[in-house]
Amino acid sequence: MPELPEVETVVRLLRPDVVGRTIRRAEVLWARTVLPGTPRRFMQRTRACKVVRLWRRAKYIVFDLEREGASAGVLLCHLRMTGRLHVLATRDEVGPWGRVALELDDARWLEFLDVRKFGRFHWSPHLEAGVPALGPEPLEPVFTAGWLRTALAARRRRIKPLLLDQAFVAGLGNIYVDEALFMAGIHPLTPSHRVSKAKAERLHDAIVTTLKEAIRREGSSFDTFYRTPEGQPGAYQHQFQVYGRTGRSCRRCESTIRRLTVGGRGTHVCPRCQRLPRKSTS
Repeated sequence: MPELPEVETVVRLLRPDVVGRTIRRAEVLWARTVLPGTPRRFMQRTRACKVVRLWRRAKYIVFDLEREGASAGVLLCHLRMTGRLHVLATRDEVGPWGRVALELDDARWLEFLDVRKFGRFHWSPHLEAGVPALGPEPLEPVFTAGWLRTALAARRRRIKPLLLDQAFVAGLGNIYVDEALFMAGIHPLTPSHRVSKAKAERLHDAIVTTLKEAIRREGSSFDTFYRTPEGQPGAYQHQFQVYGRTGRSCRRCESTIRRLTVGGRGTHVCPRCQRLPRKSTS
C-alpha cells in the first residue's frame, strides 16, 4: 500500500502543479530516503532541472527531468507504506515527517513526507537503472485476456503470489488482487496453470474493471496514511467485497469471509464463491 490506483491518483493530481516547473534546489531531510546515492549527489543532480513529464510505472512515480533542453535523468518515488507527496505554499509548511523537499520556480515546495521512513525518492540516470524488471501494465493494450491466459498456463505457481510478482504484472498489490480474484471466482491458492480459459478471461476483466473503478474513486483509504496530494482520502474501500472483511458476510452469497495467509500475505476469500480446485489425480 499504496498500489496502482493510489499511485495513479497521486500522479494525476500532482501533474498540473509540477510539470513545467523547474527545481531551484532540494533539501534532503532524511538521508536514507534518497538511496541509492547520497544527499549531496541528489541535490546536485536535481538542481535547475525542469520536470517535463510526470507519469506512473507500476507503483513508481516517475519525474522526467531536463536541464538546458537535454535529458537530466529521472526522479523515482516509491511511496511504500506511508509516503505522501504534496505541494506546499512555503518552506515553513514542511512538517516533521518531511524527508525530501524541492523548491520549485514558482516559490512553492514539493514535499515528500513519510512517517515510517520506508519510502524512497531518488535520482536515477534513467528508469531502467533505477527499478527492477517489471511486467506489463494491466491498463495498457499489451495486457490482453489472451496474454494473461497464456502467461498463467506457462507457470506453475499459486495464482495470488504470481499476480503480486511485479515482474509478472506491474502495479498489482494485496488489496486489488484479493478483489479481482473474488470477482473472477478464483481461489487465491489455485495453481496458475489450472486456471481455465474462461476464468482467465474473467480474471483479466476483473483486474481491469477493479483498477479503473478504484482510480475513479481515487484509491482506497482504510487507514490514516493514504491521502491524495489534496489531503483527501480515497473512497474505494467502501466497495470492498472481501478485502478487510474477515468474519463478515459475503455480499454475493452470505457465506463468511475468511482470512488466509498466502505467500506470506494476509488474504481474504469467500469459500463458496472462490472454491479451491480439487487436486489432479493424473
